[in-house]
Amino acid sequence: MAQDIPDGGAERQDGAALLAKACDVLDAVGAEPGGLTRAELAARLGLSRSTLYRILGKLTERGLLRQDLARRAYVPGFRLLEIAQSAWSAPDLPGAAAPELRHLRDVTGETAYIAVLEGREVVGLGRFEGAHTVRSAAQLGQRKPLHCTSQGKAILAFLPDAERDALVKRIVLKPLTARTITDRGRLLAELRIVRSRGFSTDDEEIVEGIRCVGAPVLTADGRVLGAISVAGPAWRMTTRRLDLLGPEMMAAGRRIGAQFRGPAGPSAPLGPARVVAHGPPAFLGSAPRWCGAAGALWWADALAPAVRRLAGDRDATLLRCDAPLCALAPGTGGAAIVVDAEGVALRLSPEGEVLARRREDGLARLLALRAHPGGELWGSALEPDGGGSAIGPLARDGTVAAAWRLPGPASALAWAPDGSAVFAAVPDTGTVYRLEPRRPVPLALARLPAGGGRPSGLAVDRDGGVWTALRDGWGVARLGPDGEIDRLLPLPVPQPTDLGFGGADLETLYVTSARDGVPLDVLNTAPLSGHLLALSPVTCGAEESPSDWL
Repeated sequence: MAQDIPDGGAERQDGAALLAKACDVLDAVGAEPGGLTRAELAARLGLSRSTLYRILGKLTERGLLRQDLARRAYVPGFRLLEIAQSAWSAPDLPGAAAPELRHLRDVTGETAYIAVLEGREVVGLGRFEGAHTVRSAAQLGQRKPLHCTSQGKAILAFLPDAERDALVKRIVLKPLTARTITDRGRLLAELRIVRSRGFSTDDEEIVEGIRCVGAPVLTADGRVLGAISVAGPAWRMTTRRLDLLGPEMMAAGRRIGAQFRGPAGPSAPLGPARVVAHGPPAFLGSAPRWCGAAGALWWADALAPAVRRLAGDRDATLLRCDAPLCALAPGTGGAAIVVDAEGVALRLSPEGEVLARRREDGLARLLALRAHPGGELWGSALEPDGGGSAIGPLARDGTVAAAWRLPGPASALAWAPDGSAVFAAVPDTGTVYRLEPRRPVPLALARLPAGGGRPSGLAVDRDGGVWTALRDGWGVARLGPDGEIDRLLPLPVPQPTDLGFGGADLETLYVTSARDGVPLDVLNTAPLSGHLLALSPVTCGAEESPSDWL
């Protein structure tokens, strides 16, 4: 039984010990919905009457507690609400997230949440309850583990590498259900998947019978603010439904994050990306192709059709065209071959002079154009029925001699440096194919989830890694030999469109991007959209061989 200790003795405890006891009182009162009386607090915490009296007096005086006179019980004071609001604001994350959470609740019927990282756990700050009688009902302020929640995995996946790895080493991978991930290697592998596709899942990993899908809330400069999620019973939240909701979650998280500006402002590029062409932004940038002979980079605005050339720090528009552009490839002598959507092919000198011009009906269906390491031009062309594409060498009449046929429009091509394979991307299905000259059957190297962005543009480095721009995915990714993403580089633009290696040592990865189709509110936080970006040093690439087709 607790005994009173006279003032002036052991009652004069050091400040840290007394503060800890005050925190215990706050925790106990906060955990009891109806509050606690002084006698109940003394019995629960084992505090002397005089110590408890002093603590309650100070906490009540400061507004942290108040007394319910009917029950003589202590309940949380309104000052705690002010403190909580201060923690949530600056800026107000739950307030900014509320419209998106409400929309997610309304369209799914399930409970939507927002949480932030605190220590080695996530803490729930906001919730919109689902419409169903049987629903997920996690409490506000509830702490949850990082390793087995969709919110925790979404936050971990998008933290800086060093911070993420340190957290993964420190957290205890406690098994809460039979599905909980308890192996650190497996957890890291899943985090790589989350980062590449943009959303996370919890497949009955924290509570049996509950599934959840989540996505990070990122500022324009890539800082992780928290994560949102939608949760419900597993029999309603099927794994297929999680995959379908993933892109919606990712988009909602980006819209919430777009309301916040990082310390450096919205124009601060993520990671190593920088603007290298300071001219007007392109509506639809495309085809960054390095010309070693001239030490310059050709690229194009496909939609407001123009051909541009970057030499050193000078970016010049050399030619404006009448029809949208569909392909560009380096020509011999530092020239470029340009093809428009009406089947007109031009050969441009480094100064922009039209050296040759011809029109071929077959060129009107061209989707992409790349040179074999031996110099022969290969193309991807839409089939006459529009249902697929043919890939093969470009004939003199502009038709493509089909070596392979792929389902859907293959709008990107790139050759391995040794000519052993050509890679093709079909954005509609998110598939990247490996096509080997001696193998008539296309091999699907990778199928990228739509939520992580559509493969748009391809480049191959000297080690055989296949790089692709992730349109609507805010980044570029490198696929290893097994088709798995082994590197993901974030960008300050939502729609990177194409990429290619260049520079004196071919260590710079040039990336084009689009402004067309980017909502105005997103453009406000991604003002570099449409500019030519560079990331370096990335790795050594392969220079495209020039062609004398025209």
